[in-house]
Amino acid sequence: MKQRVQTVINKIRPMLQADGGDVELVDVKDGVVKVRLQGACVGCPMSQMTLKNGIEKFLKKEIPEIKSVESAD
Repeated sequence: MKQRVQTVINKIRPMLQADGGDVELVDVKDGVVKVRLQGACVGCPMSQMTLKNGIEKFLKKEIPEIKSVESAD
């Protein structure tokens, strides 16, 4: 499961990097994905929206077993 999530995150990563940010997969447990936002995403007021409306939505679409995505910081 963790490898599947990493593969999907690698698809999202270029979009975040284009804005000076990045995302790191920390853990996957019981359908909950823990990630750490990096770069320009740290401290950005839109980071929670990026996490939920961007990363979580994309992961759930690609891997239906995902229940949620949470920040690991």
